[in-house]
Amino acid sequence: MTRRRRIVILTGAGISAESGVPTFRGPDGLWEGHRVEDVATPEAFARDPVLVQRFYDARRAALAKVAPNAAHDALARLDRDFDGELLIVTQNVDDLHERAGATRLLHMHGELKRALCRGCGESHVWEGTLIDDPACPGCGAKKLRPDIVWFGEMPYEMDRIERALAKADLFVSIGTSGAVYPAAGYVQAARYHGADTLEINLEPSAGTGWFAEARHGPAGTLVPTWVDEVLGAR
Repeated sequence: MTRRRRIVILTGAGISAESGVPTFRGPDGLWEGHRVEDVATPEAFARDPVLVQRFYDARRAALAKVAPNAAHDALARLDRDFDGELLIVTQNVDDLHERAGATRLLHMHGELKRALCRGCGESHVWEGTLIDDPACPGCGAKKLRPDIVWFGEMPYEMDRIERALAKADLFVSIGTSGAVYPAAGYVQAARYHGADTLEINLEPSAGTGWFAEARHGPAGTLVPTWVDEVLGAR
């Protein structure tokens, strides 16, 4: 494999699904009889905050039952051993990349283990529940919500992501559907700026045709192999 100096990696639900994390949209797009739109929009929170808080409290608690898999571990090894520029952009709100040891990491859709205050605007590490309407550790207001980017809201650190894509030698998409924007457009942006592109996914995605190379199969098998190739080319 050609030596790379600047790599941007996008990870999605597929990488965490292999750890047992349910994908955010199940086959029927429902959770306890509710549409995702009923628990993952600002309008849903305004309409029924108890339902929304209960949903995210349950998801936060469920993280204790899962662990990073071989794909997370391999990316953490790449993070540790790759001596070029690397940015792992994840659409996932779990903490499996961190628990595997990755540090060059950006959560574009927020994190389950953080709470956002609608009063002061500060984000706080949060391990417990939010359904009981606790006070903000910063300002004391009882205006905490999950620090999650809901449908209709702007993903985090878009400028930083776009700058990284503009400089990348290689863009890799792992475990993503290729259907949700803006992340679905990252492959086009990377190609526009001259980067090579690789998709690693369980099966062809909506965006497979944009990639110069596609490898289809379990992330836990394919990602470690790819990382070995990258580090072996140093």
